[in-house]
Amino acid sequence: MREYLKFYIDGKWTDPAGTATFEVVNPATEEVCGTVALGSAGDVDRAVAAARKAFPGWAASSREDRLDLLQRILDEYQKRAGDLAAALTEEMGAPASLAGGFQVGLGAGHLTTAIELLRTFVFEEQRGATLVVREPIGVCGLITPWNWPMNQIAVKVFPALATGCTVVLKPSERSPFTGQILAEILHAAGVPAGVFNLVQGDGPSVGVPLSAHPGVDMVSFTGSTRAGVEIARNAAPTVKRVTQELGGKGPNIILDDADFAANVAKGVGSMMGNSGQTCSAPSRMLVPGDRMAEAIDAARAAAAQITVGDPNGEVVIGPVVAASQFDKIQSLIQRGIDEGATLVAGGPGRPDGLTRGFYVRPTVFADVKNDMTIAREEIFGPVLTIIGYDSVEDAIEIANDTEYGLAGYVAGADLDACRAVARRIRAGWVGINDAFDFQCPFGGYKQSGNGREWGEFGFQEYLETKGILGYAGAGS
Repeated sequence: MREYLKFYIDGKWTDPAGTATFEVVNPATEEVCGTVALGSAGDVDRAVAAARKAFPGWAASSREDRLDLLQRILDEYQKRAGDLAAALTEEMGAPASLAGGFQVGLGAGHLTTAIELLRTFVFEEQRGATLVVREPIGVCGLITPWNWPMNQIAVKVFPALATGCTVVLKPSERSPFTGQILAEILHAAGVPAGVFNLVQGDGPSVGVPLSAHPGVDMVSFTGSTRAGVEIARNAAPTVKRVTQELGGKGPNIILDDADFAANVAKGVGSMMGNSGQTCSAPSRMLVPGDRMAEAIDAARAAAAQITVGDPNGEVVIGPVVAASQFDKIQSLIQRGIDEGATLVAGGPGRPDGLTRGFYVRPTVFADVKNDMTIAREEIFGPVLTIIGYDSVEDAIEIANDTEYGLAGYVAGADLDACRAVARRIRAGWVGINDAFDFQCPFGGYKQSGNGREWGEFGFQEYLETKGILGYAGAGS
């Protein structure tokens, strides 16, 4: 049983202002696996004050100083990789292979990328007589979700530190263990007091005062679109910068070619990963209407290979994160049946043999219309919808017919055809044939958010741009 009852503020572990706690439930067992303190506005005040005090010194630190710190963090991170993986499995049900592999690996990848970028990043350049300077924006409030805890923390914290900002991190109370371990990692690496601060808590008690705080210069939030709207409202009176990575309903256009069946199967596997709890998931598969029967056969066979069970075992997916998430997914699966979609695999209820834990059957619907609820709402579970299209033009129109625009995908044997389709998908991240790149900008169009993370684009969000006119002097 884990107990995390202190916050990391101003370089030390401190008691919270209040006594409220939150019981973290292991979604595989439905049993309490830990207790975390819940912060308050008073805790946010202390953390922001520490970050403000530390900002001038850290902003003035040299590139070499920051590189040294980030390398020490990487060394400590690698030492604690096993602890992070165990925490991920316990707090959110990620299978051990996923937790110790891609989940922890994403954090290391973003940290390594930050180190590589910082070595050569251009913080100032002269343009004629004017000097253009990129300076750290200040104190950053970072609010992260539960579904990819290490990725979402890493993609915010490390660019912020690399660019000279100080931070206050609020992880999700549903998956707080990884944030706590990261604070231990940073402390062991020797992060200067106040540069990194951690306050655990829920949205109303910590997220709201953090996003509204006049001492915070920027808020970076990842979560639902509904919560993102509230974050923006809270931040508006102080006109701070707000970047948001929100919901998604990603289209996956499978082109009509010889690789069709294999690409359908890959799309099923991609959708089911992390129990479907991924905002950039390819949740709407678009296939040629006259090949729907073939798509159904390929999807059914692929879904049958998705093993579900104890995340400590050899399974593809574990449970979803909480009872409320399980209930929402079950409701939407039933809605798909009621609206007339063809149930290809899965369906309501737990998988056979699993009577305890928030396990969802890997579910595939076919013959879906894009105006059905399961094609419009972000289900955030292992549920795939297959929609037929008449032509590539029709596929692009369906793909873009959504309030979201976080991610899109194209799969096909003809790279030129894939490129042409990818250019026309209205989303911030469009993948061709399962490509992946830590340097690629990640972020959304429309109600999927604003701003970009990953690589140098993530650095830019934490910087202000200053123009100093006449810097070169008279006669230049």
